[in-house]
Parts: sequence; C-alpha cells; structure tokens
Amino acid sequence: MTDVLPEAPPGTEAPLPLAGYTVAVTAARRREELGALLARRGARVVYAPAIRIVPLADDTELVAATREVLRQPVDLVVATTGVGFRGWLEAAEAWDLPLVEHLRGARVLARGPKARGAIRGGGLVDAWSPASESSAEVLEHLLSGAEGPLQGRRIAVQLHGDPLPDFVSALRATGAEVLTVPVYRWVLPEDVEPVRRLVRSVVAGTVDAVTFTSAPAAGSLLTVADELGLRAELVAALGSGVLPVTVGPVTAAPLDAAGVPTVQPERARLGALAREVVARLPERAPVLRVGGRDLQVRGHAVLLDGRVVELAPGPMAVLRALAARPGTVVPKTDLVAGLPGGGDAHAVEMAVTRLRSALGPGVVETVVKRGYRLEA
Repeated sequence: MTDVLPEAPPGTEAPLPLAGYTVAVTAARRREELGALLARRGARVVYAPAIRIVPLADDTELVAATREVLRQPVDLVVATTGVGFRGWLEAAEAWDLPLVEHLRGARVLARGPKARGAIRGGGLVDAWSPASESSAEVLEHLLSGAEGPLQGRRIAVQLHGDPLPDFVSALRATGAEVLTVPVYRWVLPEDVEPVRRLVRSVVAGTVDAVTFTSAPAAGSLLTVADELGLRAELVAALGSGVLPVTVGPVTAAPLDAAGVPTVQPERARLGALAREVVARLPERAPVLRVGGRDLQVRGHAVLLDGRVVELAPGPMAVLRALAARPGTVVPKTDLVAGLPGGGDAHAVEMAVTRLRSALGPGVVETVVKRGYRLEA
C-alpha cells in the first residue's frame, strides 16, 4: 500500500484529480462558478441549491430600519456582506434617502474583502476588517475597546440573512444602541426536491463530498433532513463516508452544532474550497497493490494503473467491500448484504464477472466455497 498515486504510464494522460468522485454543490449564488471549478478537476457535480436569497428592497422592514439609522448620527457601521451592503445603499438611493451622506461620519467596519469592496464602491471609507473574515472577530474587536467605549453609541449592523442574535445581544450588553438592518433573508428554495434528493444521496453514500458556502445552506440541509426523518442518518453519513467541505468556520457553525466535523480551506474563497476538495477526497482512499497493479477505489470509478474505469453500482459495491479488506477472503453472504437494492449469490457472481470484464484478469480471485478476495 502507498500514500500517493503512481505516475500514469508513458503515453497516457494523468487522470484528473477528482475523476471518479461525485461532489454536491449547495450554493445558491455562484453555484455555476464553483461547479465549473470542480468539474474541470474531473468531478461529477450535483447541484442542489439549499437556499435562495429574498431581497428586501421593497420591504417595509428595510425602509423602517433605514429611517431609524437616519434619525440620528451613527457612530459605527458593520458591513457583513458585499451584496447586502451594496443592496442597502442602492435601495436607499432608490427611495431618495441620504444614507451614504449620513454614514460618512461613521467608522465603517467590513467583515471581509467583499464587504470592503461594497463600502468603497458606495463612496465610503472602510476603517477596519478582520483577518479571519468572521463576525466573531468583528465582535471581539468591538468589545476589546479598539473602537472606543461602546456605551451610549449608535451601531448599525447590516444583517446577512441571519439575525446574528449573539452578536447583537453582546453589543447591546455594553450599553450601545444597536440598529439591525435586514437587507435580505435566506429561505428554502422554491423547488425543495433537489435538496431532498441530496439528503437521500448523502445517506445512501452515492455522493462523496458536499460543499457549503454559507451557514444558512448548511442549516437548510439539516432542516430538510429533519423533515424527511433522516437527520440522524444524514449526520452519521457526513461524519463518516461523505466529506463535508465548508468555505470557512462561519459556514461550518450549523454542522459543528450538529456534531458533524468539517474541513475548510485556509482562505474563504471558492478556488480554495475547490482545492480543498482536491486535496481531501483522494487521500481518503488508499492505493492498493493488486496483482502487480495499482488500484484506488473512488466514488463511482476506480483508478487502475492511472486509468479511470467507471463501474456500475453493483460491481463497485463488491469491489469496495473487497478493497476494505485487502487480501482477506470476503464471503458471498457479506457481499450480498452490500449490494445496492439487495440481491443474492447469483447477483454477486454477475457483479464479479462484470468486474473482471472491466478491470481485466489478476484483480479479483475466487476462493472456492469461501468467497472472493483481491489478488496479492
């Protein structure tokens, strides 16, 4: 057994790093961009937007919040998202409300680079932003006294679909007047069926990784699983066979709360998220030396001496069971239990025949009256 894939044989192209894997995208915004990044690396991409953004540009709630901000000077402003802060300024301009002029005298804090870009694009100056791009660090900065005492000061917080109760209550506990500005909210998509299918696919293990770019999407997947009566099964699958990859710790919070461990890139960027999937998925499957050849079992395909071979679910289930116990004879009864949709001994024999046809001789060995094993 080795930890890395061998080089492709001379005259053949090296397989794409995600060839043979199925990766789900739960993002609502920029899903095509993330999907393209994964597909270019060889993944089979499944789209299941878990949320949709409902803008509040015509909502009386946003009008009222904006008028409250304009009622008196504001000392501090927290911009949490680029699209949200930009939408707030644009909505105020459409209503002929002098929001930008009103905020010029305030210290404007940006949660991340996109919010910073929206601040500057609106003609304002950003005063500070955290290295972690997290609301938690913004709160820590404010509570530390870095912006001066908060008691009696007016702080406007642009929300990003989440009411941020802990953030807001911690500021109010200092004696500050906190004005929340709900620019948009996250809700379930109009068509929930793709998310339901994704929940069932995760539980069945037919996807290899699920990507998340927002905390509401992670929470939404758990909510849909709960409605289907499959929350425990979903959490178990994400904690074992299926890899959950989040763009950052803020996005991971609902999964952390559910007891699901996640992996994250060092930087909260789509490109970094795709690279994290590339780094993490193949390392989970060992490369086995079988009959003098290198074999790696992936999601819906195998790499055999650097060649991608796609397999039907039945043969793949048998091969996966054999690869989980390399060199050990696996009884037919055990293999029958692992067949998708059930089956019998004859179905196992047919799956082995198809495996040998796809992979060639020297991979699966029959041990008479006992079962099958991968050849040494």
